[in-house]
Amino acid sequence: MKVKPLGDRVLIKPAGEKERTKGGIVLPDTAKERPQEGEVIAVGSGKKTEDGQVIPLSLKVGDKVLYGKYSGTEITIDDEEYLIVREDDILAIIS
Repeated sequence: MKVKPLGDRVLIKPAGEKERTKGGIVLPDTAKERPQEGEVIAVGSGKKTEDGQVIPLSLKVGDKVLYGKYSGTEITIDDEEYLIVREDDILAIIS
């Protein structure tokens, strides 16, 4: 299935969760934090202004990004977890 976000929304594949702490302790699923880092899979066309012009997004497919902890909507596509967020919820691009 192919998903194309609308407007200023971005489809993100969250990075894998950490299984161990730095000290080597294995974390159970209930203790893991939700990842705040991921890869951009698809981007929308951009944000529309009041006069109808479209401002293109500053992100592109393949960018690694940081996003807010409780941002976006989680969806499942072909048994894979994804997140749809607005461009405003993305905090930084990681190089």
